[in-house]
Amino acid sequence: MKNNHNTIVSSPYKLFNPPLQPSSLLSLILFFAFGLSFGILLTFQLKNVSFNFRLNDFATTTTTTTTIMGLQDFMYPSKTTHNMTDQELIWRASMVPKVRTYPYERIPKVAFMFLTRGPVLMSALWEMFFQGYNGLFTVYVHMSNSSSNWTVPEDSVFRDRKIPSQEVQWGKVNMIEAERRLLANALLDFSNQRFVLLSESCIPLFNFSTIYSYLINSNQNFVESYDLMSPVGRGRYNRRMYPTIKLHDWRKGSQWFEMDRDLALEVISDATYFPVFQRYCNGSCYADEHYLPTLITKKFGSRNSGRTLTFVDWSKGGPHPARYTRNDVTIQFLEKLRSTNYCEYNGRKNQTCHLFARKFTPHALDRLLRLAPRVMQLNP
Repeated sequence: MKNNHNTIVSSPYKLFNPPLQPSSLLSLILFFAFGLSFGILLTFQLKNVSFNFRLNDFATTTTTTTTIMGLQDFMYPSKTTHNMTDQELIWRASMVPKVRTYPYERIPKVAFMFLTRGPVLMSALWEMFFQGYNGLFTVYVHMSNSSSNWTVPEDSVFRDRKIPSQEVQWGKVNMIEAERRLLANALLDFSNQRFVLLSESCIPLFNFSTIYSYLINSNQNFVESYDLMSPVGRGRYNRRMYPTIKLHDWRKGSQWFEMDRDLALEVISDATYFPVFQRYCNGSCYADEHYLPTLITKKFGSRNSGRTLTFVDWSKGGPHPARYTRNDVTIQFLEKLRSTNYCEYNGRKNQTCHLFARKFTPHALDRLLRLAPRVMQLNP
């Protein structure tokens, strides 16, 4: 019985654990080594492929997102559109280089800034005026009526020259805000040296070369300023402006100004007098007629001529100046506007006192286009 039991117990062991031969052991070792080597090689290859994918992806991303900004981009902004707030814009525009020598050949330009409700009504005349003088001027348009439909041709000097604008109300402080907005946008171009504020109904009275020379060679600014002892002068002063602005500081003048770069920087940087006007010049105060005349007379009077370069006819009385229609536009009329009286220019007596005029209606445009080449020597 004992032998039989041993036989029964040992038989399964022999069935599932056969003797391991030397040749089988060698094959097993070789198979294991091959599998290990293959696994190592496969892992290395997969890691290498993954790294190359990441490297290529990084190189592609770097190539597509990296942009190089040159001096030209900084000095001559090609577009007027941006997403800056007024505070950001004025901060950016108020920056002044400590190094006064320009690292390039700077050709001074005149910035023509149009403050309008809608389209520039005299745009066809201005196109004639600017023709042939690229590089000597820049154009900026602040259009308060955002819904206005103004189709501008591809080759127009007004194409893509509209700055980010806000609503403007006649006589309100937001008109000063619009003027500062125009100045700040124009100051972003370091080549702009003189700054002219115009309306949609303004026209030039001389050709471009005459106006450019007059402005660039002037040693003064042209902001009208005078002390008027009447209800529409000192009568608009608000005593709550005291002591920052005293009654004897109060001035009146036309809003249509011309100034140099240094004064434009001072205007947009003003954090003393402008807040006072924002707070206290409301209702019948008419901030646009008093802010600049008061500020400039008080702080920069020695650099100001005290007169405007834009002719406006107030002889008929009322809150608005005379308007000129087609029947008003004659050669004699335009010649009269070009030499109305005598004034001072760079310390000398001069007969050219106004370079621009307003208010002209759209009906006057056709006759202006026909007479301008003859009277103003504009290129037809």
